[in-house]
Amino acid sequence: MFNFSNYIIMIVDDAITNLKFAKNTLKDIANIVTVPSAEKMFTLLETVKPSLILLDINMPTMNGFDAIAKLKNMESTSQIPVIFLTAKNDPQSEITGLALGAVDYITKPFEPELLIKRVEIHLTLLYQRLILESQSKELSNFNNNLQKMVQEKTDKVIRLQKAILNTVADIVESRDTNTGEHISRTRRWLGDLLHRLRDNNIYTDLIKDWDFELILQSSQLHDVGKIAISDNILKKKGPLTKEEFESIKTHVELGVKIIDKIGLELPNDDTHFLQFAKIMAYYHHEKWDGTGYPSGLSGENIPLLGRLMAITDVYDALTSDRPYKKAFTHDIAINIIIKGAGYHFDPIIVNEFIQIKP
Repeated sequence: MFNFSNYIIMIVDDAITNLKFAKNTLKDIANIVTVPSAEKMFTLLETVKPSLILLDINMPTMNGFDAIAKLKNMESTSQIPVIFLTAKNDPQSEITGLALGAVDYITKPFEPELLIKRVEIHLTLLYQRLILESQSKELSNFNNNLQKMVQEKTDKVIRLQKAILNTVADIVESRDTNTGEHISRTRRWLGDLLHRLRDNNIYTDLIKDWDFELILQSSQLHDVGKIAISDNILKKKGPLTKEEFESIKTHVELGVKIIDKIGLELPNDDTHFLQFAKIMAYYHHEKWDGTGYPSGLSGENIPLLGRLMAITDVYDALTSDRPYKKAFTHDIAINIIIKGAGYHFDPIIVNEFIQIKP
């Protein structure tokens, strides 16, 4: 982990006990400044620029939602990452907070180790963004004839892009270790499937220019929207209610918003690598017969990356233990996928996927 001793974390909460607890939890990571109200936060921001703000919602005079809206509308503070640290644990509050520009949402009472991990992840992401911007500026000034130097810097940018994708994937994993293992497994299945398509000349015109490594890195974000879904739903043991299922379906749109938010933090020329991630995040729950979500697309109207991620996502869900089910065997999962050809999955992809050795 990077050294954040020169960074400032500002904690805003009207409860002194909460301020002390949060400060004691994070004091060994960075410099901590505690503020008892949103109004005093804005006064302090005139002289102090924090690297990260932890913001409560339920505060008198100005609540956290109003405060973040004002922060994002001020040029001097709009780029400061904000994490809501609050006792409001309903899904709508989480969605509202993220929609207003928060990078994360942590409910109180919190586990100190979890708070430390989440804060370190966001400070790392901030650090990497600043380095990436610096490297990008350097790249723009290089002479075209200095090919070796350009290549070296390009390689650094690529490594930073991968680091950003890995860091955001860590945020998803911090919500649920099962989800984290799901991310690594679906990436493996997707890699096997991509190489099989290429080796057997399937969808050649569509995949011939694809960067497989970048796609596999980007696939780690296909479920990133789930960080905005309540643990009560995400980890529920047993079937979801209709309302809970509608809530969890929102993770696809939320995932795109989060990926777009990452893109806003980067120079325009360095955001192309997020396009793969957006496609997989948004379309991996569409179905071949048009009964999927969020857009109800059918057949080849569904982007190929969405169709590929759909089958690897379902296969891993079938063969993994989940809070609501035990894992199926490979053979049972494959039979389910075969039965889904032509209505859930692209039948051409099914035919290739079932040839992959478990």
